[in-house]
Amino acid sequence: MYWDKEIEVLPRPELESLQLRRLVETIAQAQKAPFYRDRLAKEGLSPESVRGLEDLRRFPFTTKQDLRDGFPDGFLAVPREEVVRVHASSGTTGTPTAVYHTVKDLDRWSDLVARCLYMAGLRRSDVFQNCMSYGLFTGGLGLHYGAEKLGAMVVPSGVGNSRRQITLMRQFGTTAVHIIPSYALKLLETFREMGLDPRKDTHLRIAVVGAEPHSEEIRRRIEDAYGVFAPNSYGLSEMNGPGVAFDCPHKTGLHLWEDSYILEIVDPKTLEPVPEGEVGEIVLTTLCREAMPLIRYRTRDLARILPGSCPCGRTHRRLSRIQGRSDDMFIVKGVNIYPIQVEQVLMGFAEVGNNYVIHLDRQGASDRMTVKIEASEALLALGLDRLKDLTRRIAHALREEILVTPEVELVEPGSLPATEGKAVRVVDNRPAQGD
Repeated sequence: MYWDKEIEVLPRPELESLQLRRLVETIAQAQKAPFYRDRLAKEGLSPESVRGLEDLRRFPFTTKQDLRDGFPDGFLAVPREEVVRVHASSGTTGTPTAVYHTVKDLDRWSDLVARCLYMAGLRRSDVFQNCMSYGLFTGGLGLHYGAEKLGAMVVPSGVGNSRRQITLMRQFGTTAVHIIPSYALKLLETFREMGLDPRKDTHLRIAVVGAEPHSEEIRRRIEDAYGVFAPNSYGLSEMNGPGVAFDCPHKTGLHLWEDSYILEIVDPKTLEPVPEGEVGEIVLTTLCREAMPLIRYRTRDLARILPGSCPCGRTHRRLSRIQGRSDDMFIVKGVNIYPIQVEQVLMGFAEVGNNYVIHLDRQGASDRMTVKIEASEALLALGLDRLKDLTRRIAHALREEILVTPEVELVEPGSLPATEGKAVRVVDNRPAQGD
């Protein structure tokens, strides 16, 4: 049940004492990086400034822009010859960001991922197929090394080539996969084309889904279609990658490993802490990183801390599923909307498929929001009146959730663009302000 029982069930007072000790060490290590050396000196802060965990709030936030400004070595806290791996963003829309790792960093990261996978039910006897991108993206390598650390046999299939993915599952008796949720649903079409049922024709029992926000309704569709437990995974490159927080089989929220991270939830506008249980922006401080410790990093991810305890007995606090990002919110007619809100409504209708796109444009001086969703084959066969009725019901349900009435278009199955990577859910064709 536990990968590291002593840490996973550590009483809260002892866990917080461990955090405090590691926080002081982290600040001392961070001072070796040019960025933090200069910033902390300017603010008059040092490891001695920390007497309790509450003192962390005296330290300034670190942002994605800070990482860009410090590229490539501004956040590096060890000599470069001690670095054994670097992960970096593509930098296609600006200066890239880099995250460095020492041997110890990679070992700790792999151990955290192994802890997550073991909690989800993965064991040495499992065959773990990693349907994620390898390379600078952290998701593929992170889960790969975590599964190997646990002792499972890893099939590094990478992304794409859907027929080959299914063939590999059947040839090697794959019992667990790591997969983007939108691709897991897209893969069902290939199963059908091959005349196969994943519930009957594979040995799958776990599908680790992550890399893009998704609703509980999407999780249910994956679990129902594949006959698996689909634990949600949360992580980001700046915090190593996957392994920050994970579902246990009780599905009571994402257990965030507080021996390795300090969690704060703040209002993204005021940057003040929100009351426990309210949605805000996740802010994380690393506690076990040598090459690149980060202090109060603003993730832009939105979630809330869940109250109470989990039946699994773990004492680390739990996060809700990610509600969206503070930077993927869009505004229509003055209303703030997150794509995940739209998804939750759409996936509540059994008559629709799994793929949808939100189009934003202007009609005269007014914003227009159009939601295109693929209908099921069965619905199309029932005729125009049923399609019109469903369109009205979806538009009404969306209005109840987002306070804006969008246009809803039901389209044929397979007609919307589908990718084997992260799904593109919002297409904003509105002219930029001032155009």
